[in-house]
Amino acid sequence: MASKALAVWRNRQVVSLLVRRDLKVKYQQSILGYAWSLLEPLAMAGIYYFVFGVLYNSRVAPGGEEAPGGYPLYLLAGLLPWMWFSGAMSDASRALITHAKLITTMKVPREIFPFSVVLTKFVEYMLTWPVLLVFVLFLGGQTGWNVLWLPMAVMVQFLFLLGVTLLLSSLNVLLRDIERMIRILNRVLFYSSPILYPMHVVMTAEKIPEWFKTVYTMNPLVGIFQMHHTVWFPTETPSTLMLTSTLVWTAVILIAGYMTFRRLETAILKEL
Repeated sequence: MASKALAVWRNRQVVSLLVRRDLKVKYQQSILGYAWSLLEPLAMAGIYYFVFGVLYNSRVAPGGEEAPGGYPLYLLAGLLPWMWFSGAMSDASRALITHAKLITTMKVPREIFPFSVVLTKFVEYMLTWPVLLVFVLFLGGQTGWNVLWLPMAVMVQFLFLLGVTLLLSSLNVLLRDIERMIRILNRVLFYSSPILYPMHVVMTAEKIPEWFKTVYTMNPLVGIFQMHHTVWFPTETPSTLMLTSTLVWTAVILIAGYMTFRRLETAILKEL
């Protein structure tokens, strides 16, 4: 795996070209262009806030609505990394299929194509940060040493997505049902992760059995989004069990994705 990582680094110019091409294609023939990266999360946050924060008068933000930032900041802090995750998942299945001609003609590590998908969505995620910073500026946020959770959250999510993309991109070439399954999986993962609601809502629910709460805590996505929220809400700091489980699952997914990709590479080339 280390040798492949080095090979990808040597071909970083190709990766850069792929990322820039994907970003250019996304915003071409668009009047607003980059502004769509800012409007989409704002629209989503506005809809969810209206439904859960206004219609249902929900006070589910950590510390209640009186906490710095409140529910709007909590929503946005979860929605932005979720859009990165969801976008990478959606494009993962097509990472190899859409580059079939390049894969069969260019002598480059095939891993760069799944890698470029994750990197492109990461760049789009970074482009949405001005929106979050404006919310922090006007609504407030408990910033301090907890901001150090941000690079860790980004790194873990990047590696987790890379493993998932390697796995799904290789499997989808041979089994096209994967692309349809991802659409369902994306929706399930969205509502089973602490994005619209803080984790304490699940952990304090009397109707939910203890074994389910333990399984929920060990969900790697729960740990990833808890780290993102901890940057602005220190009360959301992941537990030792949650953090350990997230790191272990990230390593397992990354290794499994890489091994699957390498094992199926010959069959993939024949299919493409």
